[in-house]
Amino acid sequence: MALLALHFQNDVLHVDGKIRVGIDDEAHRSKLIDHARRLLADARNLGWLIVHVRVAFRPDYADLPRNMPIFGRVADIGAVQDGSWGADFFDTLAPLSSDREFVVTHKSISAFRGTHLDSLLRQHRIARVVAAGVATHSVVESTVRDAAEHGYDVSVVADACTAASRTAHDAALASMALMADVTTFGSDAWRVLTQPIHPTQ
Repeated sequence: MALLALHFQNDVLHVDGKIRVGIDDEAHRSKLIDHARRLLADARNLGWLIVHVRVAFRPDYADLPRNMPIFGRVADIGAVQDGSWGADFFDTLAPLSSDREFVVTHKSISAFRGTHLDSLLRQHRIARVVAAGVATHSVVESTVRDAAEHGYDVSVVADACTAASRTAHDAALASMALMADVTTFGSDAWRVLTQPIHPTQ
């Protein structure tokens, strides 16, 4: 099992971040961060592989895909420049030094495109991935689609995701439900997913 923790970065989650997708409400932001922290803790306790996925571009944005409006906005506001505080992981959701945790940097919408994510998962004999992050309707949905296309069984933790609006969040979850199990903390599906796997199983 592997957790794909998508875009838990300062520019995305911190109150001083430049993007802050869907987290202008402080109560909502705090709940999302708490859920993400719980998700990482569960994954670590269960011994899952954890892949922390970050998006980052050169300071001059010469490597930014100019054909997509979403990335044009990133350049306009000067967000997620490689080496900057904004591109770093949010402090309480940052990777730990462990042979079970990895960082993947990408420059597209899907975490699979142009990265070694697929080969990393296959190297560790991963068959099932759990995805969560920001934003639901961009990196999460695109990564989930690619994971399913690559043959992985996929689950999405809905309450460890957020989007620019509730409508966009719900629409993305409905779309992903066609190719993944959509679950929430405390649900029956989450309890099944997080049952320890014994050597005899």
